[in-house]
Amino acid sequence: MHTHALSLGADVVRKRYVSWDDDEADREWTGLTALAEHAPGLAPVPIAREVEDGAPVVVMSRLAGEPLGGAPVPAAAVAALAVALRRLFAVPVAGRERVHGPSTMRAAVRDRAARPHDVATCQDPALVAAALDRTRAWLAVEHAWDRVHDSVAARGDGNLDNLLWDGASCRLVDFEEFGVSDLAFEVADVVEHASSRLHGLLDVEGLLHAVDHAVDLDGARRARLAHFRRLLAAFWFVMLLPGNGGFARNPAGSTERQARHLVDLLDDPAR
Repeated sequence: MHTHALSLGADVVRKRYVSWDDDEADREWTGLTALAEHAPGLAPVPIAREVEDGAPVVVMSRLAGEPLGGAPVPAAAVAALAVALRRLFAVPVAGRERVHGPSTMRAAVRDRAARPHDVATCQDPALVAAALDRTRAWLAVEHAWDRVHDSVAARGDGNLDNLLWDGASCRLVDFEEFGVSDLAFEVADVVEHASSRLHGLLDVEGLLHAVDHAVDLDGARRARLAHFRRLLAAFWFVMLLPGNGGFARNPAGSTERQARHLVDLLDDPAR
């Protein structure tokens, strides 16, 4: 669902929100302000807050670079993304959790998974149905890791389209879900996001190696990372089920690919 409309100028971007149930404009302004102070150059500079026909608007600087989505991510960009994440995670943060963060994700996915889904429209209904049963059973069990353990600033979106690459640096845009999160959850959000995973655009092991070098993925973080990868893979599997927007937007067979990936993660908790 699109929550905003963008007006692009030569040096300025106007972001007009069409929905703001989660305080999107306030979250974005808070995030951009924090990064402008503590990680200058990593994100747009906030310029002004306005109201247009009753809708909130955030005006910000326009960054150089092209979105990383849509094509395989170059090795240099993978390394730069790890640096960008390190800088983001170092930004002091307090207050409310990001939208769809570690403490609320399981319940949200469980609710969506519990709804009726007509898997007969899938390419392989039996595979999808079995994966859905497995997913529902896994989501039914509460887990102590489903909360913030290692507080970091979070953009709230692992979409490659919101990562800009100029050939030297990786910069971040779209902070409307900004808030506190867990470091391992945020790494998992990038690794498992459908924008990269469905088409194999991101060198996952390369990114994890670079992130480990940047922020030290110790044993505890790696264990939580594996857990949150399963949780976020379950989220994307459910979003790709018939009746949800991802099913219609993605190529046929995407649901089956995600089902296999999720089952592989559930079968191998160390991943």
